[in-house]
Amino acid sequence: MMNPASLMKIMNARNKFVENHPKFAAFLNAVFSAGITEGTVIEITVTKPGEEPITTNMKVLQSDLDLLDELKNLAQ
Repeated sequence: MMNPASLMKIMNARNKFVENHPKFAAFLNAVFSAGITEGTVIEITVTKPGEEPITTNMKVLQSDLDLLDELKNLAQ
């Protein structure tokens, strides 16, 4: 069981993130609400000020989905 104070701290940080980045939070909600399946490709690009973008991607494996399920179970 998670400490209630720690849970409140995480929830406050999450709420601040959503407030600061509403479009990104909505994007994540849309992607994860539809479910991620094995074979899905996730791509991310990071662009630091004054630097060239760096992009990588990954194809989701069943073991990745198993890890996400375990993390969800910890949060409950």
